[in-house]
Amino acid sequence: MCADFNQGALSALLPFLIAIHNLDYAAAASLVMFSNLIGSVVQPIFGHLADKKNVPWTMALGVILAGGGMSITGYVGDFTGLCIAIVISGIGVSMFHPTAALLANKSAPKNQQGNSISIFSFGGNLGFTLGPIITTAAITIFGIKGTIILMIPVLIEAAALLQNNSHFKKIAESESSMSKTIKATDQVDDWRTFYKICGIIFGRSIIFYGANTFLALYWIHNLNQSEIVGNAVLTFFYALGAFSTLFGGRIADKFGHAKIIRLSFLTILPSILIFYFAASPILSIISVIPIGLAIGLCYSPIVVTGQNSLPNHKGLASGITLGLSVSIGGIFAPILGTVANNFGLENVFLIIAGVSLIPLTFAFLLKNK
Repeated sequence: MCADFNQGALSALLPFLIAIHNLDYAAAASLVMFSNLIGSVVQPIFGHLADKKNVPWTMALGVILAGGGMSITGYVGDFTGLCIAIVISGIGVSMFHPTAALLANKSAPKNQQGNSISIFSFGGNLGFTLGPIITTAAITIFGIKGTIILMIPVLIEAAALLQNNSHFKKIAESESSMSKTIKATDQVDDWRTFYKICGIIFGRSIIFYGANTFLALYWIHNLNQSEIVGNAVLTFFYALGAFSTLFGGRIADKFGHAKIIRLSFLTILPSILIFYFAASPILSIISVIPIGLAIGLCYSPIVVTGQNSLPNHKGLASGITLGLSVSIGGIFAPILGTVANNFGLENVFLIIAGVSLIPLTFAFLLKNK
């Protein structure tokens, strides 16, 4: 929650940063890209490190960097400074996730990895949900320098993580003997399935980050609503994802991960098209509901399928799947920003609808397990 809180905060900051620094849509979206570009490299590296070394303290350092970078965005005076601050935050988020997701998988009871990752992912989605609320409130009350408040939750969380560091190390050490058992039973890595999962995450990431970058801006500039209303809609979108993420893994454990992934993307495609053609705030908010629910429902099954397809490299699988889930969408965001500048914000969502065909196709190539 405390790590991903900062990603939700960035989306809520964009309308204010656009006004203060006179940014266009492409420049604003590039901030999302910078947040995730370095992370796309760092996260798999830390995932590989999690497989080789027992260093859970990296989670505490990660959340400090995540909050520290975002908290100083209100104190920098130019675009370069914004980029540096946001890159620091992105590195922190990327540092936290691989070890954390690996521990969530390892600590789960047998055949309940989906439920465990759901609870873990719910924390992240709750952070996305709270980010816009607290950021908007802080800036409304204290002005742009209110971003310093974002440092408070990560300092508390870092202290809690360090206090439990020895406990986390024991979980990882107990898994070491299990890893030897896995190798003794000749379980092999299924790279073909993992590549399909990467294709699904590729598409989901663009959908998710496209929505959270431009949803509030669409409400403000196309539907003539205030920044507070726009960020309220963004918060609602995150809340829907958080709710469905909490139950997605549990449902997938019962009915099959591949089935839930397919159902999610079968829902997302027509819902985005309805949003694109909607001409009123009421119809638009109605179409956001199935998008938010579906995009959260599939998250835990995707991560667990990726982890289980590489039983000998779960840390690496966690790093890549979680890394792609944020980095690809962030890297693609400036392209969508250019489209918004030249062809209108509404056409961003038409492109997102087209992109949703990618994960939908790969989802039907997965085996039923």
